[in-house]
Amino acid sequence: MIHFESDYLEGCAPQILEALQATNLEQTLGYGEDPHCAKAAEMIRFVFDCPDAEVHFLVGGTQTNATVIDALLRPHQGVICADSGHINVHETGAVEHGGHKVLALPAPQGKISAAQVRDALQAHYADFSHEHMAQPGMVYISFPTELGTIYTKQELTDLYQVCQDWEIPLFIDGARLGYGLEASGCNVLPKDIARLCDVFYVGGTKQGALFGEAVVFSNPRLAEDFRYIEKQHGGMLAKGRLLGIQFETLMNNGLYFQLARRADRLADRIRAAFARKRIPFLVENTTNQIFPILEIDAIDRLAAEFGVERWQQVDTERAAVRFCTGWATAESAVEALEAYIEFKL
Repeated sequence: MIHFESDYLEGCAPQILEALQATNLEQTLGYGEDPHCAKAAEMIRFVFDCPDAEVHFLVGGTQTNATVIDALLRPHQGVICADSGHINVHETGAVEHGGHKVLALPAPQGKISAAQVRDALQAHYADFSHEHMAQPGMVYISFPTELGTIYTKQELTDLYQVCQDWEIPLFIDGARLGYGLEASGCNVLPKDIARLCDVFYVGGTKQGALFGEAVVFSNPRLAEDFRYIEKQHGGMLAKGRLLGIQFETLMNNGLYFQLARRADRLADRIRAAFARKRIPFLVENTTNQIFPILEIDAIDRLAAEFGVERWQQVDTERAAVRFCTGWATAESAVEALEAYIEFKL
């Protein structure tokens, strides 16, 4: 069986294993108060051109989203996001379990617009009974989105401007940030991510690390007391240097982006193979996720040879499935899938 269900099926990049082995017997302070975390934070500030940013390291994506959102919102506030957003559909209600309502907006392509956010804010305050509802206190987006689509620089600019106008923070979930930045046609640079939001995170778990996400407060004022909240959410790893070492390695000589670029190009090949067979897609994108729409019986046959995720029913006879490439996807696996698409679909 060749697996394309997700982009974190393997362990970690060999360079990270080597770094962990080389530093295994070092003695350092815990909870992120070590030289490796300090060096990794400095490297992230350099790569994303945000010298004044605060950087914190957490273990996983759901934990990161729930912790950051709880840190930024007051008890009566909720978070605006796309209806397909990860916090709305794939985190078991973690944000709402923490006491904050998710305020989902329709987003067929996975993206919400500045106009949608402005309209939602205006509608809230225009309602006579708005104090009986969760107050919109921040905006959450993913880059790339849950559907693998990416925001343009102008879309991010417009969205951030609305957030600034209404004095609410914009938070970018970067679990697959490298895959988005390295996607064909992306006109957003790393420095634009830091410039066009208040807080984002650099995903490691899905992009070559064993585990870990690096939260970057490009607006450092919002990071006040974050370590207290991080600890309260169980996110302060005792052996914090294990996170620092991984991000040191990923940021060194552009490894993070090299791994993402390779995965995206392999995904482009799979995408092209489906296109040659005139198979439609649920959404058009250029990142590491591909969403072809296939007949149900074709999916059953495919699933006997390849691991894929059944994503969304389209009609009674067809469904969209998701293929993911990742930092460790073998070229031979892509070649096998290309051959299957050409000769068996």
